[in-house]
Amino acid sequence: MRDAVGDDVGRWPAGEPGFWRQVVERLGTALLVLDPAGRVIAANPVAERLLGRTTAAMRGADAHDLLHRDADGNKVPRDRCPLLHALAEGKEARGEGGTYLRSDGRLLAVSWSASPLTQDGSVRGVALLFTDATGDRRVHRERTARTRALEDLNERLSLVAEITEVLGQTLETEEALARLVRLLVPRLADWAAVDLRTGSGDVHRVAVTGPGGRDAGFGGRRAPVAEEAGEVEHSPLGRALTRGESVLQERVAAAAPAAGLSPLAALHGGFLAGVGASSAVTVPLGAEGRITGALTVVRTDPIHPFDQGDLDAVGDVGRRVGVVIDNTRRYGRQRAVAEAMQRNLLAPLPRPGRLRLAARYQPAPAGSQVGGDWYDAFTLKDGALALVIGDVVGHDLTAAAGMAQLHGILRSLAWDHTGPPGAVVDRLDAAMPVITTVPLATLILARVEGDPDTGPWTLRWTSAGHPPPLLLSPDGTACYLEAGQGLLLGTGTGTDTGAGRPDATHPLEPGSTLLLYTDGLVETPGSDLDTGLDRLRRHALALAHEPLDTLCGEVLAHLPPGSTDDVALLALRVPPP
Repeated sequence: MRDAVGDDVGRWPAGEPGFWRQVVERLGTALLVLDPAGRVIAANPVAERLLGRTTAAMRGADAHDLLHRDADGNKVPRDRCPLLHALAEGKEARGEGGTYLRSDGRLLAVSWSASPLTQDGSVRGVALLFTDATGDRRVHRERTARTRALEDLNERLSLVAEITEVLGQTLETEEALARLVRLLVPRLADWAAVDLRTGSGDVHRVAVTGPGGRDAGFGGRRAPVAEEAGEVEHSPLGRALTRGESVLQERVAAAAPAAGLSPLAALHGGFLAGVGASSAVTVPLGAEGRITGALTVVRTDPIHPFDQGDLDAVGDVGRRVGVVIDNTRRYGRQRAVAEAMQRNLLAPLPRPGRLRLAARYQPAPAGSQVGGDWYDAFTLKDGALALVIGDVVGHDLTAAAGMAQLHGILRSLAWDHTGPPGAVVDRLDAAMPVITTVPLATLILARVEGDPDTGPWTLRWTSAGHPPPLLLSPDGTACYLEAGQGLLLGTGTGTDTGAGRPDATHPLEPGSTLLLYTDGLVETPGSDLDTGLDRLRRHALALAHEPLDTLCGEVLAHLPPGSTDDVALLALRVPPP
């Protein structure tokens, strides 16, 4: 077999004088040759050009002290230099991201590799090859910056989405704004404050939070909204409130606000100075023409100021919060009308002889809608006492209006018809779809029969799908009166087949107490009805000997947490012997 290097290739010139010098000089990669102590022995032209140093200037110099720097231009400790470790151990080594110092003071990013130069088994030095990695490092920095920008954008979008979801879970303005500032701090800002316009032309700081949830005394402050154009110009808060502008303050002056500023500018400037703001963003709440307030977020670290991306994100939050505030205020007005309607329709209780009556109406907790619960008590033309407790299906102003319709019709029918309660409710059920807008309702209509002063007294009642009355006896027992149950109003009662609503009767012992109530007293989300009924029975029984007003107040005061419905309660106490 012929040798791999044939005669046609020609004579291999490696042994010719000056061959390896020519290879080194023409090499396209920078090369330094170091002695065992790390001093420069030789350098090729590419190394001279990259370092801006001649071979003569470098020869004999300690390569580490002369060239090796960190990314900030500081000298690297010798024990942290991988090239010196490789030289000491006589091993090959390579590295990415090193930095060399040029003669003109500029830093050169390099990628390098080192190979020991040995003779007769001993290390006589090292050949160091390196290339300019500045472009690679710049690409890496740009890629890192883009990645960080995308991560920041994703975080902002996630925060805006979370704020939208959380604010949509409440219809109370103060609770919504408290949740808002708690979401913004510390995820986006170190401090957050919300100022709302008031009907008197002032601005009221209704929510403030900072590190650890504290407000540092900045909450609750007020100032008149500036009217003069010059005053508006001096206050980012004024520009947000009066012009709908979003204002980015990348650098906030550390000094306290100057004297002579408008109260609004002083309010805003005092807050920024008080919390040590280094940058701030102030945006309007709502859109142009419907600005209800302003949101201010603050950062105290000058290394991480707000930027345009933050301004856009906070501005988006401000627009969404403005919509929420509009909704909560409209809801509040509707709720106030419904509550006023209900309370005005709850007629004063009569005083029928020695019988005693007490009643309570409690609106649903904050954040829930108004319902259609009501109670009534009145004397019938035959002398009996009528007791009514009812609940119109629904939780809005329509339910409250339906309650008013049933209330009036039932009074008229009960007065005109002295028969059993079931027959009166049958007539109400037949009339309901014709002369009311009520789809469904529950109620109890009861008659307390007997001389109002001397008795004996008997309870006669019918229930249209309503929770049963609770009777507290003077012997210390309590029971629910389960009889007399019929279908809800609006579902039909079977009167077309001749079957009327059922009635029930039960004697009322002297000293006994009767409670009629709506389902909000015994139904709680996450708990079953039997548990609620048992809780009411035990609680009421413990209060059986208290004055009737005290009993009613204590029963309502101990509603379990989580209740979302309004409650009506009507109590009757039969006099003792």
